[in-house]
Order: sequence, then C-alpha cells, then structure tokens
Amino acid sequence: MDFLLDGKETERLLFRKLKTYDFDAWLPFHENKRTSEFWSGLPQEPKIACQYDFDRTFYRYENALGGKQVLILKNTNELIGLAGLLVQEVDGKQELEIAYSLLPKFWGNGYASEAAQKCKVHATENKLAPSLISIIHIDNIPSQKVAIQNGMQIDTITTYNNNPVYIFRIVL
Repeated sequence: MDFLLDGKETERLLFRKLKTYDFDAWLPFHENKRTSEFWSGLPQEPKIACQYDFDRTFYRYENALGGKQVLILKNTNELIGLAGLLVQEVDGKQELEIAYSLLPKFWGNGYASEAAQKCKVHATENKLAPSLISIIHIDNIPSQKVAIQNGMQIDTITTYNNNPVYIFRIVL
C-alpha cells in the first residue's frame, strides 16, 4: 500500500519525503519548548530529539509503515512542517493515523488542517483503511481543533507511549 504522499500537493503545500539534509530546517521544532509541552518521554536535548524523529521516520519508510513527509510552502519553497499517514498500534489494534507537526512560526495559518485534509483524501482515494485516527494528547487543544476541522470526532481516551490521549477517528 502506498501510504506516502510524496509529490502530492494542496493549494499552498507540496509533500515530499524527508531527507537527511532537512535536519537543520526541522531542528527549530525541537528547540521550541512549546512543541513538546504536551508529550512526555521525548529526549530533552533538541538535536537528539530531532535525530530520534528522523530515525523513526526513515524506519517507517523502509518498513512500509507510512511516515511523515516534509511540507513545503509552495510560494517560498520553505520547509514548514511534517505530515503524513502512519501505521500505528493503539490498544493492540493496527490503525492508520493522520499525523501533523508544524514549525511554530507557521502555526495559526491553517497549514496543519490543509495537510491533514490532503492525508484524508489520499487515504480515501486509495482505500488504505476503513477509518483514520489522530492520536492527540488530551491537553493539546490546537491539534484537537485540526482533527475536528478534518471531520474527526473523539472515539476514545487511552494511554499511548505513557501519555493520556484522545483517539480522534473518522470512518471513511
């Protein structure tokens, strides 16, 4: 199954695979304390956290588990975030997650919603799963708003990687 959106576009965004040379452009995400305020258990040193993020993404690519792709702002050619479809195990069940993260300076412009909606369309058109989820910390209101704008609703509350989360879901 083709979980990756490499080469796909929205009105303002271009998706492409993450490359090792993207490290310095993505590092500011991990340097900003607000990006990890909702998630415990991540490395505290920004460069280690960023490398961990990259290693997980490349592992996903190599093992057909989807993975976040770089979001490029088409009018400036800047890396603004990561988004994609991820095969996840939640409460013993395999799920397909829409995941999204933006560099803080790009928050509040609707880019996460635009990327998440494109992920939903890709999954629907390619019949990748009967439903999609987003795993969101119970205190992360901005990410919850993106999920709701994408037509998702809270399906359950659980613990994921030792964090209390809502599982937002949309049936396709």
